[in-house]
Amino acid sequence: MEMESIRDTYSLGLKPQPKSVTATAEWRRLKVHARHIAKMHLRDVLGVASRCEALSAEFEGSFLDYSRMQVTQRTMDLLYALARRQRLREKIAAMCRGDKVNVTEGRAVLHTALRSAPDDAPIVVDGVNVVEDVHEVLRKVKAFSEAVRSGEQRGATGRLLRNIVAVGIGGSYLGPEFVHEAFSTEQQHAVDQDLNDFYRLRFLSNVDPVDVRRTLYDLDPQETIVIVISKTFTTAETMLNARTARQWLWDAMGKDPSVVARHMAACASSSAAARVQNFGIPPEHLFEFWDWVGGRYSVCSSVGALPLSLKYGYGMFDRFLAGARAVDIHFQHAPLDRNLPVLMGLLGVWNMSFMGYKTRTILPYAEALLKLPAHIQQLAMESNGKRVTVTGEVVDYDIGPVDFGEPGTNGQHSFFQLLHMGQVCPAEFIGFIESQHHLHVEGEVVASHDELMANFFAQPDALALGNTREQLVAEGCPPELIPHRTFAGNRPSLSLLMPKVNAYYLGQILALYEHRTAVEGFMWNINSFDQWGVELGKKLASDVRSRMHKFRSGKGTLSGGLNPSTHGLLKRYVIRDRDAFKHC
Repeated sequence: MEMESIRDTYSLGLKPQPKSVTATAEWRRLKVHARHIAKMHLRDVLGVASRCEALSAEFEGSFLDYSRMQVTQRTMDLLYALARRQRLREKIAAMCRGDKVNVTEGRAVLHTALRSAPDDAPIVVDGVNVVEDVHEVLRKVKAFSEAVRSGEQRGATGRLLRNIVAVGIGGSYLGPEFVHEAFSTEQQHAVDQDLNDFYRLRFLSNVDPVDVRRTLYDLDPQETIVIVISKTFTTAETMLNARTARQWLWDAMGKDPSVVARHMAACASSSAAARVQNFGIPPEHLFEFWDWVGGRYSVCSSVGALPLSLKYGYGMFDRFLAGARAVDIHFQHAPLDRNLPVLMGLLGVWNMSFMGYKTRTILPYAEALLKLPAHIQQLAMESNGKRVTVTGEVVDYDIGPVDFGEPGTNGQHSFFQLLHMGQVCPAEFIGFIESQHHLHVEGEVVASHDELMANFFAQPDALALGNTREQLVAEGCPPELIPHRTFAGNRPSLSLLMPKVNAYYLGQILALYEHRTAVEGFMWNINSFDQWGVELGKKLASDVRSRMHKFRSGKGTLSGGLNPSTHGLLKRYVIRDRDAFKHC
């Protein structure tokens, strides 16, 4: 796509943007304002009730409190002004109606369409109503999953299919695995627990043979269905694992075509249909997802729908979609100052680009969400880890924080020392009013969930307020320990308090973070929907793979075209001088 075409596409038919957002008056005002905020301590403002009330928002019982962020109402007004300057509303609308906002690949970005209702208005991309396509695939997933769970669809030897192995990497497993872990302890799951516990869902992502071993070792191939998830059906790691799983099925049941036909399915694009069929998977077991769905945004497509519906039943997944759809509608229509994902995105821009905080941590106080940080890590860092704007200019401002996280209270005994006393790292606390499971041991002062939530409420205050020298003296702290026990405080965080962990609110969490990521990208004027940085490593790995094969088959050498460091490492690996390592 020519640069002028990219610029015209992304400017949404309106007057072109300045070459850099830093050239706008709105950006400059925020830079000046940040110097003022740097002089403010949260200790001095957190006690102001009117400020706490103003710096909060609510949607369907989910309450966002960002009063512990280093912001004032003036900060937020300046951020809203920058959002208007960056045409945030127009960009959101363009994405949701199917404009090709992924300008470097000429694609629409329509993960919101994956959660559309069947009777929603058409969304037309390249002459096709994608709403109809989405629901055709969902109906197919529902029918197939119900056929397997009822025993109508069985394996090649007539056994029930009870083991589900999802083979994929990156977005093809991180999102579905996060949802799977949360579903597994959901109360709705308990209603059908005997049936749902009969089914086992595992994810095979790493090409490391240890992951293959751990995934397959105790499964009966005759009772296993393998789902290969790859949009193009060419992803190197996924396809090697897929061929390994196919061989595992063949070793147990022979190479009759019915083995693959009955024990394997695929989630891929229609353009990969021939490759899927050549692999041995019949067309009726191809569950399509589309070029306008990025892998990290694909949880609501067949990528998540098929394995999760096989394990938990389609009804659970449908409730998950409903939660995401509710946030999609909120995102498109709520005012900026009451819009949860917009507020989270603007605060992300503020912390990174104006306050200079280059890391961020996600802290779900719910063990069910133990895989959420890993999913958000990919979602945010693959989306917004960019170096140029949508029109190709190198960015001259800080973007794309490093994201990490761990469930509370585990994280408190891991990296919270750094959060409290090391470099400043904005934190996002996610808590729930109601636990998935009630536990109150007789004689204990509080229930287990109360103990968990006591930490959820306390840790943001500890980060914000710190511990002063004066407080320590008043407490009788030995003078020599005062420097070691002084907390500077003034460490920003936000708190998201939600009603409970269930399929509906899990869908909301997913959509909140997807849209938070998009808002940041729109504000930074980058393309959050391509991932060219992933491709170079793949290309180089292909060359190394070829060299190893040729060397081991006596058809080539390792030398030529490699830098001395890589050549030396590869030579050491391939030749494997056993004498050099016999002491190991």
